[in-house]
Amino acid sequence: MSEQKSPEGKLIVFSAPSGTGKSTIAARILQQFDNLKFSVSATTRPMREGEVDGINYFFLSRERFEQYIESGGFIEYEHFFGNYYGTLLDKTREAIDAGTHLLFDLDVKGALNLKRFFPRNALLIFIRPPSMEVLRERLMLRDSEEDEAALQERLDRAAFEISCSGQFDREVVNDNLDEAVATISAMIGDFISQQ
Repeated sequence: MSEQKSPEGKLIVFSAPSGTGKSTIAARILQQFDNLKFSVSATTRPMREGEVDGINYFFLSRERFEQYIESGGFIEYEHFFGNYYGTLLDKTREAIDAGTHLLFDLDVKGALNLKRFFPRNALLIFIRPPSMEVLRERLMLRDSEEDEAALQERLDRAAFEISCSGQFDREVVNDNLDEAVATISAMIGDFISQQ
């Protein structure tokens, strides 16, 4: 009798311009799916009080992080505010092999990289604002201290991200939060149920 192979884990990836409601949607989705966990990133920043290695982040020394970079150990990584942040390739593979479903919050470049590594296991969902005008209003409300140049920089980045959205598996416009969550929830449910 042949041994039954357990189902592989699925990778759900959200990308969206800043101010689109991605974090709010992610929190609501995680409440709906008991079998979906938020992906834990690696970082070189110091552990804060109350944080746990492997739960909040995988806390790595700068030297160890750079060794991972050199050996191709990251799906994607960024360097900002003096620290590295990245998605570990081996931890993602382990989750897939264990049948664990993960939710990722990645920029468009990171999302497309993840899809290249795991084409069968990844569902890329791009969350769009209803319009650039609405996005501008949301950003102005959220970041009231930002000057016009910083706001324009965010809008320019959003335009670039939206231009990449055609490379994603699905697109959802967040003009009504409850509807967006329901639509995304149905997409994820369908994808997870496929083997």
